[in-house]
Amino acid sequence: MARLRDPLHAVEQRVVACERCPELRAYCAAIARAPKAAYHDRPYWGKPVPAFGDPRARLLLVGLAPGAHGSNRTGRPFTGDASGDFLYPALHRAGFASQAQASRRDDGLQLHDCAITAALHCAPPKNKPTPQQLRRCLPHLLDEFDALTHVTVVVGLGRIGHEAILRMLRERDFLLTPARPPFAHGAQSVATRAERRIAILASYHPSRQNTNTGTLTMPMFDAIFRRARELLGR
Repeated sequence: MARLRDPLHAVEQRVVACERCPELRAYCAAIARAPKAAYHDRPYWGKPVPAFGDPRARLLLVGLAPGAHGSNRTGRPFTGDASGDFLYPALHRAGFASQAQASRRDDGLQLHDCAITAALHCAPPKNKPTPQQLRRCLPHLLDEFDALTHVTVVVGLGRIGHEAILRMLRERDFLLTPARPPFAHGAQSVATRAERRIAILASYHPSRQNTNTGTLTMPMFDAIFRRARELLGR
């Protein structure tokens, strides 16, 4: 598994130990104590889920939050649920992932030139984080961004991931163009600060709700990562 090392290793430790939202820590732990029948014989992570990927990544993906029986079970973003089953094959096709399958933290999956995190690092009830929870978790996202010094393209997976990216960049004094980047699948904007330039791409979230209804199709998703490759000059 690709492991985020120093300085991201220190960020990972802080994320896992975070207790800023006691209600979320309690919820994640309760889910771990009462797993779904399909996973009754497998240990649950049951803690905040840190970022995952290449420490020198130029591409950063920001999703919504861990799924109660996905990342909250496996301890790795988008691993062990339907969203990950849609995301990682797309990353593999685009050359950002070593394999298309993502089932557990030790399954051998590595990311190349890519890292993944979320707006919220704990699984929220009904997959709906509160504004206060997102504000409490923002410092972790900022720390991860600060540690990923090579990032030049960011992709928001879903509206909440997109909005978290905009807050992150504004907090780090980037100028956004347009000033209020819209959320629409494939929408592109840019953030600049001194000599640094970051391209922002918006994507529908690869949730089962979106993929089962055709709101997000594989060609639509592949187009996002094809554009990311173009922006990276790959």
